[in-house]
Amino acid sequence: MYTFKKEERLCNKRLIDELFHNGSSFLCYPFKASWLFVAEPQPVPVQIVFSVSKKRYKRAVDRNLIKRRMREAYRLNKQQQLYNQLDTAGKKIILSIGYIGKEIAAYELIEKKMLKLLTQLNTEFIK
Repeated sequence: MYTFKKEERLCNKRLIDELFHNGSSFLCYPFKASWLFVAEPQPVPVQIVFSVSKKRYKRAVDRNLIKRRMREAYRLNKQQQLYNQLDTAGKKIILSIGYIGKEIAAYELIEKKMLKLLTQLNTEFIK
C-alpha cells in the first residue's frame, strides 16, 4: 500500500516527451504538475517523475533532499488521493511534479502542499 516501486517511476523518454508536449499542467506552489492520460497498458494507474531545477539548486545534495521529501509525501498520500479515483474511472496517467520553490521547504510544508496538489489533480480529472 505505502510503496513506491520501480514500475511507478516514469523512465520512458518517449512518454516524457509526449507528456511535456501534449500534457496539461497547473501550478500549486511550490510545485508544477504536468499530466496526461495514456491509452497504452501500464502496470500501475500512475507513472510519475520528480524533478528539481539544477539552475536554482546547484548542489546535488540539495536537489536530492527535495526529491526525497517529495517522493515520501507522494508515497504516503497517493493511495487515498489518487489511486482510488483512477481505479474507479479505469484510467491511466503519466505525471510530472517539478519543484519550483525558491528555498528548501520543510517536509511538513511539502506534505501539506502535495496533498493540495493531489486533490487539485483529482478535480482536473473530473472536468
